[in-house]
Amino acid sequence: MDPFLSLLHSFSSGLTESELGSLKFLCRDKIPKRKLEGVRSGMDLFGLLLEQRAIAEDSVDLLETLLRAVKRLDLVEQLQQFVEEGEANAPNQPDLNEKPFDIIYENVGRDWKRLMRRLGLPEVRIENIEAAYSNRLSEQVFKSLREWQKWKGKNAKVADLIKGLRDCCLNLVADKVEQ
Repeated sequence: MDPFLSLLHSFSSGLTESELGSLKFLCRDKIPKRKLEGVRSGMDLFGLLLEQRAIAEDSVDLLETLLRAVKRLDLVEQLQQFVEEGEANAPNQPDLNEKPFDIIYENVGRDWKRLMRRLGLPEVRIENIEAAYSNRLSEQVFKSLREWQKWKGKNAKVADLIKGLRDCCLNLVADKVEQ
């Protein structure tokens, strides 16, 4: 899977309708109006920008400018990290299997901050995630798991997740992850 496309997909899923509308408006000089009318998601918009060669894995200046314009600094930070770290540590290229993340994502809920603290994720990162996704609990859980994984890098282990879950008295979730 192309890491840059995975990153764009991740960005797309986090955009609100209002942000998408603003991005479409800002792209009027890059994409013909007729094509913009058919854009219904961030993936549609990013696909058109890729077709126009306005963005690419090695050319992200426009994308960064657009994200800054709609005040999505969390996504700008992810984009910068992607550029700095390259493919090896791209956000959607996990060192661990996706299944534990799915189980935690579906079962942790409001305990996500306590879990992240047990896993050692810096408080600043926890606060940034909470602020960026203030009204979307499921996004907070998902992004915090990704942030922990990026922070730990190659040292991100399922065993650490299980231990963190047990330390938070989330034994049922830990048991599901172990299975």
